[in-house]
Parts: sequence; structure tokens; C-alpha cells
Amino acid sequence: MNDPDTSFAIDQVFGAQRLSVRPVRDSDLDLIVRHRRQMFADNGHGTDVLIEMTSAFQTWLGPRLASGAYFGWIVETEDGEPVAGLGMMVIDWPPHPRHPRQDCRGFITNVFVEPQRRGAGLARALMTIAVGEGRRRGVDLMVLHASPMGRPLYERMGWVDSSEMMLALR
Repeated sequence: MNDPDTSFAIDQVFGAQRLSVRPVRDSDLDLIVRHRRQMFADNGHGTDVLIEMTSAFQTWLGPRLASGAYFGWIVETEDGEPVAGLGMMVIDWPPHPRHPRQDCRGFITNVFVEPQRRGAGLARALMTIAVGEGRRRGVDLMVLHASPMGRPLYERMGWVDSSEMMLALR
């Protein structure tokens, strides 16, 4: 699923520590749930809604990890400590002017870097792998929901704002 050469060194930031990227595994369930919760907490969402979301997300994610419908990558240290992650799905979507012959989109989610590792290019590396995977799978369009923290990176990588809006019914 991932690029064969997904190991990289971040010498200028972390000394000679070698980081590697590996595909997510079923056993990463709790890690991905923690990353998602922290990602939303970092963006100002309150504890009560995060408790409710975390429980529902864990229930939702388990079967999708097991089936491979949710896939992605984890960056970890030589000691196996996870320091960043990204999730991806190819989602069912009706043909659209931006992908007129295709009934799906690549969807990036849960881009998270541990606070002490931010600014070192880990999110960029994960996004590059994900875009490559989208190309490998023949996806014509990829989408994501950008946080204020992530938006500048995505824009530098060529992502553009879209017309999506939402209405909360509850």
C-alpha cells in the first residue's frame, strides 16, 4: 500500500534519529483514535463532544481498519514510538465535474503530528505518500477537511479551497 522507500531521516531537526513510515495496522486502533481526539482538541472542540465522538469513532473505525477500507501510515522512531499519522479512504461519490467519469474520491483524514515533532516535515511526508497512493489507485480527485493549522501546508502542496458547506441538524 505504501511507497517502498518510506524511510527518511530528519537530521536537521532531531539529530541523527531515523524515522520510518509504515502502513497502519488493526493494532493501531487506539493510537488513531487518540490522534483524532487530540487533533480536534487542538482545534478548540470541547471535552464533552470529544468524549462522545471518540467512542463512536472507535466503534466505526475497527471494522474499517480490519477490512482495509480505512488505510494510512504511521511515522515512528527507531524505538517504535509513533509520532505522526494519516488516514485515507477511497469513498463512494457520484460523478462530478471535477471527476466526471469516476464514482469515488480519495479522502484524507486524521492528519496528526505529535506537538513536539511539528514543523519538521512529517505531515508533508505523509501527504506526499497519500497523494502517491491516490495516484497509484487511479483516483482522479482527493479531498480533505483542513484545520487552520494544516491549511497553509495543504495550500503549499497545491490543494485548493472548495465550495463545501455544512448544516448541523443536531
